[in-house]
Amino acid sequence: MASLAFLAQDRRMTAPTLRRRVPTGASEGWSEAVHPVLRQVYAARGVLHPGQAEHRLRHLLAPQALGGLDRAVALLIEAIAGDWSIVIAGDYDCDGATGTAVAVRGLRLLGARRVDYVIPNRFVHGYGLTPALVASLEPAPQLVVTVDNGVASLAGVAAAKARGIRVIVTDHHLPGEQLPAADALVNPNVLEVRACGHGEPACETCVGDARMNRGFPSRALAGVGVMFYLLLAVRAALRERGAFAARGEPDLGSLLDLVALGTVADLVPLDFNNRVLVEAGIHRIRSGRACPGITALVEAGKRSLAGLCASDLGYAVGPRLNAAGRLEDMRLGVECLLTDDPVQARALADRLSAINQERRDLQEAMVAEAEAMIGALGLEGMGERTGVSLYEPTWHAGVVGLVASKLKERLHRPVIAFAPADEDRPDELRGSARSIAGFHVRDALAAIDARLPGLIERFGGHAMAAGLSLKAADYPRFAEAFDAIAREWLDEERLQAVLYTDGELPPGTFTLDLARQLRDGGPWGQGFPEPLFDNLFECAQWRLMGERHWRLYLRDPRDGAVHEAVMFNVRASAPPPRLRAVYELTINEWQGRESARLLVRHVEPA
Repeated sequence: MASLAFLAQDRRMTAPTLRRRVPTGASEGWSEAVHPVLRQVYAARGVLHPGQAEHRLRHLLAPQALGGLDRAVALLIEAIAGDWSIVIAGDYDCDGATGTAVAVRGLRLLGARRVDYVIPNRFVHGYGLTPALVASLEPAPQLVVTVDNGVASLAGVAAAKARGIRVIVTDHHLPGEQLPAADALVNPNVLEVRACGHGEPACETCVGDARMNRGFPSRALAGVGVMFYLLLAVRAALRERGAFAARGEPDLGSLLDLVALGTVADLVPLDFNNRVLVEAGIHRIRSGRACPGITALVEAGKRSLAGLCASDLGYAVGPRLNAAGRLEDMRLGVECLLTDDPVQARALADRLSAINQERRDLQEAMVAEAEAMIGALGLEGMGERTGVSLYEPTWHAGVVGLVASKLKERLHRPVIAFAPADEDRPDELRGSARSIAGFHVRDALAAIDARLPGLIERFGGHAMAAGLSLKAADYPRFAEAFDAIAREWLDEERLQAVLYTDGELPPGTFTLDLARQLRDGGPWGQGFPEPLFDNLFECAQWRLMGERHWRLYLRDPRDGAVHEAVMFNVRASAPPPRLRAVYELTINEWQGRESARLLVRHVEPA
């Protein structure tokens, strides 16, 4: 019997409010070659002069500004010099997979000869460096380096230390009240934690780690970005010691395609520093210098290498890697990123594509099930929920995050979807949370944990996404607590979906030249949103593509020009004759020819 701990009313599924972005200041210093529309788009994102859009590697924040590096660098140099056995402990999402590949490739470039990796199985080991994962390391390595995890792995780090294993934690997730007793910890979000929990007074290591990042200007690094920064710092230290005099300095820039993929796929904010990293990685891919695995994944996703943009990484490449971690074994993904054999890379990419199709089918069925559950509910006895909790015993724990994401978009409420941890533990649930602006879901889970100690067994995450575990018997109590804190923290204004646009495109600007400038003006993504425009149109013609997609021909009443457009995954049966469309101006590639096309994101009657 399905359990749904909220009520969704029809008014929650109404159209979002459209608002237009306002420039934050006056643009100046731009070349005449930069289209005025692009200048307007930049100004609405706080980019007011050319230097703020110059995403060159020379503008990257210095590694030395990231606290915690000194201990980690010293330990890695000792490990390389002593020929230690090193195991990279990654994560089963795209950020973790790319970070693992960056760590393995990078350490080998820097001279480490005995580098291996391990990825936890989410259904066997759980998340992060757990005691179960540590116990599986046979023989025990001399050093474990975590990537995209570890800041919450107190028990796992302790288990490793008990086996005589040194531990470096590299992570970007938010810390709890305690830090792990690692030999070194590098995390741009570890800020002045007041107590390490290892005794009073606090141990010297944790005092240093807890206060290390007061000066680092960017908290937005993904896990793969943190690992890349550590490698840059190790190379700099080896350079000072003259380690490259005989063999030449390794090119860590060869890892930037991996850094770009992990950064985009993890949906971290694309602040200036991350845009520098992503732009450099995209340039490598476009110029044909990507690793064979990324090349194969781009081609498997039917994207153009030469015209690749950040959204291609997010929508076509990242999901293929993530699918392995959700349904099978992320080692498939890591092996695809580590191989230098194009034939093997293509075979692995094809296998990952097949797993991704299975994931899509499963996700579609689960989302349809959730929406049917919503539609079947009535008002009696349910009340209205602000914090949404979903649980279905037949759901797959690896896909509930995608269900939460889809329902969050539709309902504009923070959503947590739960499934049994696995077949052998039906009494334990794993939940995946997705949130909306103004509701920090990881902090919300921390608040629930403080109010109701023991209710949540484990949790961690970010402002917009988090994961947790709890007993199935405690699910109703958790659902009530989650709704209660959402009611406290969210007001009606926050609960109204808002779609921001960059205003109307003027007549005559729907050109291929502008489409190219907009594509290349990014990288666009989380925190630096893709340019969206809204205009009034008349629907001159339309037809159905497949079962849920529209091909449209939209007439601009101002000059009579007709523009080709597409809209995917449409719920309505037909477009209105007069409409306001929110759209991207994109490039359509067909049989070697390029043309401008509108990618419609939202339609409402005009």
